Amino acid sequence: MSTLNDQHYIDKIIQGETNAFAVLVDRYKNMIFTLALKMIKNREEAEEVAQDTFIKAYNSLNKFKGDSKFSTWIYKVAYNTCLDRLKKNKKEDNNISIDEFSAHLIKTMDNALSALEDKERRQTIQNCLNLLPSEENFLLTLFYFEDQSLEEIGKIMSINANNVKVKLFRSRQKLAVILKKQLEPEIIECYERER
Repeated sequence: MSTLNDQHYIDKIIQGETNAFAVLVDRYKNMIFTLALKMIKNREEAEEVAQDTFIKAYNSLNKFKGDSKFSTWIYKVAYNTCLDRLKKNKKEDNNISIDEFSAHLIKTMDNALSALEDKERRQTIQNCLNLLPSEENFLLTLFYFEDQSLEEIGKIMSINANNVKVKLFRSRQKLAVILKKQLEPEIIECYERER
């Protein structure tokens, strides 16, 4: 794939070379679909949301000013498209009790997230993430898997970086509870030894 930056293709599209949009779609389609699936939790609807995201992005491309990365901008479009779909469907998120939370458990969970090279652990963590409410799953995915900064996540979710930090902390608490329930005790022991 070409190493030309996104702005190069955006300029071409705005100048009338609409085929250049295919490069941007190709670059971001997997992540947009993944984020949509995490929020919508329905494969067919996530595919529709991903398509809607690219249609909205294409139609609004002239509004992209370049004051943030294109990835941040398109993730924001995807996030808002997901929120619109959720409102339309009026689906209720399940809240998870965090009564069992402890600071030690957060540390264990962070150790688990830092060991993502191991495919089996990565899949286990993905499965646990999918048990979280949509917005928290989306937030943790952006932070841990897409390496988005607090500021970038704030732009995507239309909240300030401090609110992102608070939401991230609470989401990590909930994920820690799920990990504690899902991971086999010997895996947790392994993480504790790594501390």
